[in-house]
Formats: sequence, C-alpha cells, structure tokens
Amino acid sequence: MKATDALVREYISHLRVEKGLARNTTIAYERDLLRFSAFLAEQNLPVDKLTSPIMDEFVASLRGRGGKAPLAESSISRAVVAIRNFYAFASREENFLNPIKEFNPPKIPKRLPKALSLQEVESLIANAHREADLISLRDVALVELLYATGGRVSEIISVKISDISKLGENETLAIRLRGKGGKERIVPVGKFAQQSLDQYLVRLRPTLLKERRNEALFLNARGTKLSRQSAWSIIDAAAKRAGLLEHVTPHSLRHSFATHLLDGGADIRVVQELLGHSSVTTTQIYTLVTIDRLRESYAQAHPRAR
Repeated sequence: MKATDALVREYISHLRVEKGLARNTTIAYERDLLRFSAFLAEQNLPVDKLTSPIMDEFVASLRGRGGKAPLAESSISRAVVAIRNFYAFASREENFLNPIKEFNPPKIPKRLPKALSLQEVESLIANAHREADLISLRDVALVELLYATGGRVSEIISVKISDISKLGENETLAIRLRGKGGKERIVPVGKFAQQSLDQYLVRLRPTLLKERRNEALFLNARGTKLSRQSAWSIIDAAAKRAGLLEHVTPHSLRHSFATHLLDGGADIRVVQELLGHSSVTTTQIYTLVTIDRLRESYAQAHPRAR
C-alpha cells in the first residue's frame, strides 16, 4: 500500500492533467488533503484503514477541537468533499473498499450573495476615475468590464487582446473568457464598458506596453500583466473613495451583474451561460436574491401587507 502523501500527489496530478481542474481549485484540494494526510500520520493510520468515526474526529479537529484554529463550515465542507473524492480515486488505484463512500460533508447555511445597487455600481465606477491620473483609465475599464461581463477577476485579468472581437450585424463588442477547467465562453460587452475600454486601449495601454508580443489586455505600470492582487486593490480603493461601507470585492460586481440581469427579466439559463456555471443550480442562488427584493417591495407597497 502506497503512503498517503504519495497517493495525494498522484491524485492532484490526475486532477490537473486528466480532469483539467483550475489551478486554484487543485491548490485548495492539495492543502486539504495534506492536512488530512498529516492527521492520519498522527493517528499512525494507513490510508485504507480510515473509518467513519475517525473521519468524524478529523472534522471535529477542523472545527477547533484540540486547540487548533477552527475553519469556516464552508472550508470544512470543501475538505470533506476533497477527501471523499480522493478516496474514490485511491480505492480504485490500490484496490481497497472505500470506507467513506457514504460520508457526507456538513451542511452549511445558504448565504445570499451581496449585490450592489445600480447606484452603488455607478458610484464605484465614477470613483475609479481620478482626473489627474492617466492610469485611472485602466482602472475604470477594469471595473466596467467586471460589471459588464460578470467575469471572475482571474478571468478578466487573463483576457488577451486577441480575445476581443465584434459580433453580429451590429458589431457588438464581445470578449472570450476562460473559466474554471479551461472552459471558454463569449460574453457581449455593453456600450459603457466598450467606451471605457476604447479610452484605455487608445490613450494608455500603448504607453504601458514594453514588449510588443505582450497580449495581456490589462497591464501594470511595469508593462506586465495586471495581477489579481492589484485588481482587488483597485476595486477596494475605488470603493473607499465612493464611501461604500460594505466590503466590496471584484466578486461583488459578478454578484451584481447576475442579480441585475435577473431583476431586469433575463432568463436564468442565459445568466447561467454568461456566468460560465456548469449547472443552473449554482445560478439559482441569485433568484433567491431577487425574490427577497420582491418580498421587500411587496411588504412596503401593498396596503394590506403590513
């Protein structure tokens, strides 16, 4: 029987190479599985001798039992899923009975994503602009594009010049986004985002570009691709200038994109496609947001609702 760490390495390689999972996903899985492998080592337990009660002990340790810092329930749930999937792989590879096939991750409360109002989005965009600073042309284009496409920040900073195209008779601007697992989708871009993008491409990007072969759309002051951390900082700084008290992140704009589309009557299947969700179930959480707003409006407006 192979050591647990060796099987973990094989499994992570399998996820990266054969399954094509996104890098951030495999990093999270690897972190969870190495923590679990260390737990088995402390118990002096081979990988095939795990039982459900011992798995319960591991979950309890993640909740902080034993003096360790507790993990969030969502992180514990993800770890359990990672371990269960790992055992499905390891039991096939090493030919032993999967001991936790029926072990379920803890249920976590469904949290509604926080969406900004349209006024808050507009204020965020306005405050990304700084009159005396040309670099803010990039910042405005970044915020506009995050909201116009609903793209994840990792997808938007990875856009290349060659990913921008025109669609249809009206020549609507569209951008190719590469999502989780390398899946691609084409997302149209509205006129406000297009105007901001044009301003950035004409007035600023050529001055930032140091290497002609560099195809990254968004560049930093050194002429290299804008980092995820820098994108977060741009959003955070604009939010503070706008006086938005809630914590605003690039993902807030993705939530807002989906919520505003559904509020405007967009079909949930269309929103699913635009967000790059593999299942409509993932998209349905945004319908809870809009139902909540309907309930709120009804309670305020109907004469016999109070």
